Amino acid sequence: MARIVVAALVALLLLAGPCHARPAPQHAAAKSAAREKSAVVDGITAIYNFGDSLSDTGNLLREGDATGVLQHTTSLPYGSAIGGATGRCSDGYLMIDFLAKDLGLPLLNPYLDKGADFAHGVNFAVAGATALDAAALARRGVVVPHTNTSLGVQLQQLKDFMTANTRSPQEIREKLARSLVMVGEIGGNDYNYAFSANKPAAGGAHNLYNFGRVATAVVEAVALVPDVVRSVTDAAREVLDMGATRVVIPGNFPLGCVPSYMAAANETDPAAYDANGCLAALNLFSQMHNVLLQQGIRELRRDYSGATIAYADYFYAYVRMLRDAGKTGFDEAAVTKACCGAGGGAYNVDMDRMCGAPGAEVCARPDEHISWDGVHLTQRAYRVMTDLLYHKGFASPAPVEFQRP
Repeated sequence: MARIVVAALVALLLLAGPCHARPAPQHAAAKSAAREKSAVVDGITAIYNFGDSLSDTGNLLREGDATGVLQHTTSLPYGSAIGGATGRCSDGYLMIDFLAKDLGLPLLNPYLDKGADFAHGVNFAVAGATALDAAALARRGVVVPHTNTSLGVQLQQLKDFMTANTRSPQEIREKLARSLVMVGEIGGNDYNYAFSANKPAAGGAHNLYNFGRVATAVVEAVALVPDVVRSVTDAAREVLDMGATRVVIPGNFPLGCVPSYMAAANETDPAAYDANGCLAALNLFSQMHNVLLQQGIRELRRDYSGATIAYADYFYAYVRMLRDAGKTGFDEAAVTKACCGAGGGAYNVDMDRMCGAPGAEVCARPDEHISWDGVHLTQRAYRVMTDLLYHKGFASPAPVEFQRP
């Protein structure tokens, strides 16, 4: 079964467009020594962020809609490394937090925290959010279980915020010209929900019924890719039209390396895994999304030649983190094992008893784990990812020029 699914995804990936070898990451060029030092990093005074649980700093908590796998993310042990739960899906800070710190800016407050200071940007991301709205996904038989705050809703929130806090479109353009706009990562949940709706039944991983469910999930998820990518690039186009000059568009993570997916697949055939120990078919699917997304980004660059539109390569940054796990202090024997969970075994994931549920336990040293709960990363892993993306060239072209130490 694994070989059939891999073959199908390879064919679909080839149909999606040519997948050229990825160039080696380039370090951001050092600023000219003659450039006058500024109180802000590279002229950036604010961040505006769209996304899902990878960058939500408290919007879902304020919506009050945390259910299912997200129901425990708004309480301990989430946030245990930073003194308590804040709505961040990790034991501590996220990439968006580390990026703000690196830029010398305050942590980005969630849009729904109406008493917050938004002088240096706003975070519109909501855990569980999708690129497509719930109605569009419902027409494809995909149910959104957590939030209706899709990318389109987040984009409208930005527009509403700008209208309420500026006097003219020109002032909006000036404000965005000094800002970094993060369009995602978003879209992963569209696929998560499609796969989840057709997950194999327990106790018969290789029977014909489960094969049919897997095949259905693959077909439905693949069919979503062009629309998901279009939603992301259309949102980027709108913020560029509003005046944004520096936009970051992240790709998808390698789903085949995510412990929750690996546990659900329960694949015993060695041929199903790649050289990094990840499920090859799912990683091919992620690459299909990323190939189409990069094609869309190239079109944006042609249309907005005066702007910096960076592709943040979450896929290869994550793979690099896996490969260098031992060198960077992670436990090499636990790179695909959740720190917090109740599943035990190779992945420590039980989707019915996620981190925070009765019976779930937290590992002794979270900083040595990449995965926090089988779906999201640990604070330490997010720090490593931030360094790879914004200091070691995995976001290209570099959206920010950091001075080298």
